[in-house]
Amino acid sequence: MDPPTLPFTEAELNKAGLLGEGVSELAAQVVKTMREHPELLKLSLFTLECINLKGQQRKGPSLPRLPDSPALGDVAMSSGLSAFTFDSDATVVSEYSPDEYERTSYYNGITGDGDHPDLVYRSDFLTTPFPKPVGRHAHLPVKSLRGVFDTPLNGIWDAVGPQIRDLIKARQIHWSSVDPARFFTHAPLGDEAKGSLGPVVIWVGVIPGSTSADTAYEVSQEILALLLKNGVEGIVVEWREAVPQRLAGPPLMRHVDSSNATHYVRRFLNALLGVPLATEEMEEEDSQGTLTLWFHENKDKDGNPSNKVYGVSNCHVLRKDTTVDYEYRGGAPMDHVRVCGMHRFQHGLDEITKAIADRGILADLWARDIIKLQAKERQDTEDARAIKAKQRKLDDETEAIADLEALHDDVTKSWSNIKLHRNIGHVQYAAAISVDVEGGTLYTSDWAAFLAAGAKVRDEFEGNVVDLGSKYDPQDLTDMFYPLGGGPTTFKFPDERKLRIEGCATKEVLAHPAEFDSEGQRCLMVGKDGNTTDLTVGRYAGLVSFTQNEVGIESIELGIYNSGDKTAEVFSAKGDSGSLIWHITNGKARIVGQLHSGQNKGGSTSNHVTYCTPGWYLLDQIKKRFKYADFYRTAW
Repeated sequence: MDPPTLPFTEAELNKAGLLGEGVSELAAQVVKTMREHPELLKLSLFTLECINLKGQQRKGPSLPRLPDSPALGDVAMSSGLSAFTFDSDATVVSEYSPDEYERTSYYNGITGDGDHPDLVYRSDFLTTPFPKPVGRHAHLPVKSLRGVFDTPLNGIWDAVGPQIRDLIKARQIHWSSVDPARFFTHAPLGDEAKGSLGPVVIWVGVIPGSTSADTAYEVSQEILALLLKNGVEGIVVEWREAVPQRLAGPPLMRHVDSSNATHYVRRFLNALLGVPLATEEMEEEDSQGTLTLWFHENKDKDGNPSNKVYGVSNCHVLRKDTTVDYEYRGGAPMDHVRVCGMHRFQHGLDEITKAIADRGILADLWARDIIKLQAKERQDTEDARAIKAKQRKLDDETEAIADLEALHDDVTKSWSNIKLHRNIGHVQYAAAISVDVEGGTLYTSDWAAFLAAGAKVRDEFEGNVVDLGSKYDPQDLTDMFYPLGGGPTTFKFPDERKLRIEGCATKEVLAHPAEFDSEGQRCLMVGKDGNTTDLTVGRYAGLVSFTQNEVGIESIELGIYNSGDKTAEVFSAKGDSGSLIWHITNGKARIVGQLHSGQNKGGSTSNHVTYCTPGWYLLDQIKKRFKYADFYRTAW
């Protein structure tokens, strides 16, 4: 009997780009293993193509740059830092302006990726100099944001916050937000206990290039005088440059257990919260967002029984013209809602091919380990045991690859045509985006509802459930939600990684959360599952923010700051609009708000603040149109 051979011809390998100079080292190694041991490593041509693509996309380590951010917790910058000079004779626009190093490095760490905003001015610059790293093992300070709780400012913010906003407006400053914040400065790795929590900060965002340090200084003195008049001292006013940004087939797939290799990569086509949405009306722009929640109508506006189920997202996600109310009338053309726009769908396919490549590389590693053990002249019991263990791992990877390939084939065949395969309903109602001036809350109303197509959604519908996925393991996620080292936790990781939304957080709960962080400060950790950034964890700011958008409309929002496990992770990005933000208390998830916008330093940069409409206000607005809406049913 002839020995087994590689199941592909040289022509097939060449056509697939797996021969010659263009093939990646990863793919070349796997092909070599298969040539030498085809009886052991059995991968498809498609898997080899996935491995080759992954190898070609690999990038070498980037050289450290200044003043960009090291990861939170890095011990020190590169030794090249000692050669970095700080020119004290550089041109200074104003005596109140920070130098170039401080301007670009002061907020290092708060976005985790170097996209932190630039500093314009801070009121404590004379009493608290910003340290400049010196020496071979210098440490560039790394900061992260904290909420404001249990401080004298909390008791007066509802009254004083609007007055601070008005002081800024009176100077005709091009402002974008007024946020309450505190900053924690992390010590180098190994000296974590030496980290320090800074004072309460009135954090003012202004449009880049619009505000001088002189103006910021003058207004800051007025703000500090106002606070002193109200009995509050020790506050710092900081100004930063910040740009507002809106973060805008067959039945849906079932959720599968985390033991299934396709669990994570199929999430973009299932019916749990975080569904990526796009509409027919905005197909050309490929504009997309995220499902906020589902609700049952129960009864129509006339009180008649109804079995309709609606999905909710932002108005600016589902409608092109957000300045007028819209309601679908029978017989009119429908504006179909699709699961995944073109960009998100391709991203989903890319995630599947990456997973196949990762599994293929692991299979090759296990196969080579087995080959090495089998080649030993003398094998003992331990070797035999190791061979069996590695063979089991190889078999597991081979099985996982088969499942992932089947998923890729199914998605490609059954979901590729956006018009034929991905419609899950049509827009039913959208109120024009507005700010609640009449009610006096100044909250943003930016929501719309689409009627879900039963044939697409009903079979796998489970209600408002968040898939916690496999991005974080249970212990890491628990630590992120309850960051009190060594302290008790009430977090209970849900069965099957499915977190059910069971209520709405009240204003009182947000103001006085029960949790404390590792610095002993009260905190409220929140989560969201979005179209772009997936599952992320953040910190509620503790007090409301005052914002102004690009056309001058002012509003009051709940602010969410970036958080993370070992590094600050950006909480949201474009495409996450509509995401439900939630909090866990006593093991149960409660609605905090609906994400609709964020702030970054301009351009395609990372958000350092995310804004949302309070959950209680959103549900109240929905019930004004859908009087009998039920948000917590668990079946269609």
